Amino acid sequence: MIETRSFRILRAVVLAGLSLWVAVPLYVVLSTSLKPLKDVSGLFQWIPREITFAPFIDIWSTVPLARYFQNSLIVTICATACSVVVAVLAAYAIARLPFRGKRPFSLVVLSTQMFPGILFLLPLYLIFTQIRNVTGLQLQGSYLGLIITYMTFTLPFAIWMLTGYFASIPKELEEASMIDGTGRMGALIRVVLPVAKPGIIAVAVYSFISAWGEVLFASVLTNEATKTLSLGLKSYASESDVFWNQLMAASVVVSLPVLIGFILVQKHLVAGLSAGAVK
Repeated sequence: MIETRSFRILRAVVLAGLSLWVAVPLYVVLSTSLKPLKDVSGLFQWIPREITFAPFIDIWSTVPLARYFQNSLIVTICATACSVVVAVLAAYAIARLPFRGKRPFSLVVLSTQMFPGILFLLPLYLIFTQIRNVTGLQLQGSYLGLIITYMTFTLPFAIWMLTGYFASIPKELEEASMIDGTGRMGALIRVVLPVAKPGIIAVAVYSFISAWGEVLFASVLTNEATKTLSLGLKSYASESDVFWNQLMAASVVVSLPVLIGFILVQKHLVAGLSAGAVK
């Protein structure tokens, strides 16, 4: 297909508009985080009159941001690790093993993505309450309850994507390994997982991002001791004042783990998403 000059101009204009749409809010966040509070209380100034890094220091003492950071890391890392392990085993079984009801099971797993998360909020809360009444296991306000909840919403997509990725791997690789005596699980660990590394990384990144910034379920299923970063950012706003510069500085700090992780695995992430989607 030959690109015309008008098409190239239109493409450049659209891309420039989209870039500005993304860049302007980022500039507002960064510039506000480097201003003293007196400069952000009134009308927004595009060029800061004074630049200070004090907000990045004050964010740790104004609210217990370190504790929120720790809570988010514990919940997110555990939910991501559990999601990846379960998704790998489930997707491999769907892609390779014949069993009764495989197609209905795959459709049910994928169909759960059609429903909004808020639809499950009250049922999950009631289930956790019933579990506490029957077994004494406290899930609401605990790390475990939040980890199970996040796994519930990341697993369907993870299983669906890894199923397509495993199905694209030639069976002959596993058969050759099993002939050597490794067994089904040995072939999965030694042969399939190294080949499927991009897909697994893509699933891990998706699970991490979904859990890191989640607000809805964290607002109901956590307490003051287990509050995560997404909720902790609201603590910079009180009834009398809002520390806008510290709020923006905290937003920058909170975004760094996701940004750094995405940059490190960008190549594998694109390859994994492409392979899973094509299949």
